[in-house]
Amino acid sequence: MSLLLRAARPTDAGTAGEILHGFAEETAWMPRLHSQVEAIAFCGTMIDRGWVTVAELEGRVAGFLARDGEEICGLYLARAARRRGIGARLLARAKAECPRLVLRSFEANASARRFYRREGFVEAGRRAGAENDENLPDIAYVWYKEAPSHDQRPGSV
Repeated sequence: MSLLLRAARPTDAGTAGEILHGFAEETAWMPRLHSQVEAIAFCGTMIDRGWVTVAELEGRVAGFLARDGEEICGLYLARAARRRGIGARLLARAKAECPRLVLRSFEANASARRFYRREGFVEAGRRAGAENDENLPDIAYVWYKEAPSHDQRPGSV
């Protein structure tokens, strides 16, 4: 498996948007709020802001991680790229660049929740869903490179 992690280029917006939109389309519990064109535009905005790292597998974008500082805004993989360690590699790169990472995962996304726990993230809070566009309950997770001091414990996400 030839895997390359690199900063996303503007020309990656189409593939990243297709991956993002594809996840929503194939996920039964996910409301359909945005078109593929909107997903591509959204990914283009994140790429323009310098937030996106892509995973290129055999020369094709297979997934991406979007991060704004310490906040992981999204980690998505094409269906064929899942369960191959690619998400863990993208996450490892983010961990190498930040002493603390935070993210939110939908409560309904059991596989993502297992993945983040396996990667060392701990639950830091829950919300009922009124705060996100999808109106779905979500869970905040936090990861620290080093064990937090008493005043940095989860709950401050």
